[in-house]
Amino acid sequence: MIEASAIDVQAAFADSASRGSITIPCMQQPNLPDFDVHALATVDATAEERALMHALFDTNYRQANHPYLDKSFGVLRYAAIATAKDGTPAGFALGDMRVVDLPRLPATPVALAGICCVAPEFRRRGLFGALEMTAIGAAGIRPEGRSLSVGRMAHPASMRTMSRNPVVVPKPGVPITAWQREVGRAIADIYGVQRFDEETFVVEGSGAPIGYPVMEIEVEPEEWVVFEHVDRDRGDSLLGLSWRPDAPPGWDDE
Repeated sequence: MIEASAIDVQAAFADSASRGSITIPCMQQPNLPDFDVHALATVDATAEERALMHALFDTNYRQANHPYLDKSFGVLRYAAIATAKDGTPAGFALGDMRVVDLPRLPATPVALAGICCVAPEFRRRGLFGALEMTAIGAAGIRPEGRSLSVGRMAHPASMRTMSRNPVVVPKPGVPITAWQREVGRAIADIYGVQRFDEETFVVEGSGAPIGYPVMEIEVEPEEWVVFEHVDRDRGDSLLGLSWRPDAPPGWDDE
């Protein structure tokens, strides 16, 4: 991940807002000096930048659902794009951070992760984390205290990092509480989701797959448990929630 503080992101955002582009320095991450990583407001993305992101989407997914990506541009306010020093597109991510009045939780900072694609030749070099951090950090919000991280995932491998959080929702064998369902519904609304199952946290798709990863990642059977009701052929995904540094009091109470 990029080792850039939220203050650095805010300063870059203020300096670059009129240009619609934010450059995030990567010199502190040993695997990233070979890349230029910058963020931009999705509303300001040029036709060339959109085409670049769609092309990377195709390199990562079979049957890539391009209308889904276009819709995401309208939901999440920021994108991060990485290019190699020779100009080769290396990856992109969508993300956002907002301060939201959630059920029983006013003025909560919420980090919204979106789709992230990295070209095969540039994987395992820290770009996934760097791109998501840059896109989310472009909002210029520095959380003080508790914050909520959320994302939609179609495959258990995408949820591995989040699932290590002891207060992640959903979690195998743990019932989802009424409060968690309320918050899940509120987050689904932010993502523009029309059909959300509060019992399973499954986001129902449009009827067409989002895409199937070109590179399949092996996962353990227990990792599939919370994905039991996710129909990838329909374009479903699973909504995940995790708190940092801890959950609010009563979060896991029935």
